[in-house]
Amino acid sequence: MHLATYVGLLHHAERTLADAFRQVGEGHGDEPDVRSTCVVLAGACDDHVERLAPVVNRYGEHAETEPERLRVTALEGTRSGAVGLLRDLQDLYALASFVDITWTVVAQAARGLRDSDLLDVVESCERDTDRQLTWLRTRVKQSAPQALIAAR
Repeated sequence: MHLATYVGLLHHAERTLADAFRQVGEGHGDEPDVRSTCVVLAGACDDHVERLAPVVNRYGEHAETEPERLRVTALEGTRSGAVGLLRDLQDLYALASFVDITWTVVAQAARGLRDSDLLDVVESCERDTDRQLTWLRTRVKQSAPQALIAAR
């Protein structure tokens, strides 16, 4: 069974996303909504990591030894200015999208296993991840005109 591989990917990706939200929030503290929302969204990721603990205990957590096509890594640092914020939000969106599709894969396994406990965790966390993606998409739409047209 390869579920442990995806549990490991998900566990690592959620921790990485939490760290990235915190980093962007701190790096763009001049944008109060970004700072405060990123703190809340990082907290949701932390909750997901906690909720995954029983899943890790039940199915294990396997780290892939071969290179991944998409490596989930923390942001190198935040960029400055309006374009920097836009690019950092895009990086967060890419990480959150990876988390989202990984939840989808684990959900399919939970359905196949008829594991209602795992499915409950997945469905709850998927809703949170969807809210994260919705906020990021909205904030990118808000930031893009200023960053690409008005900013010098």
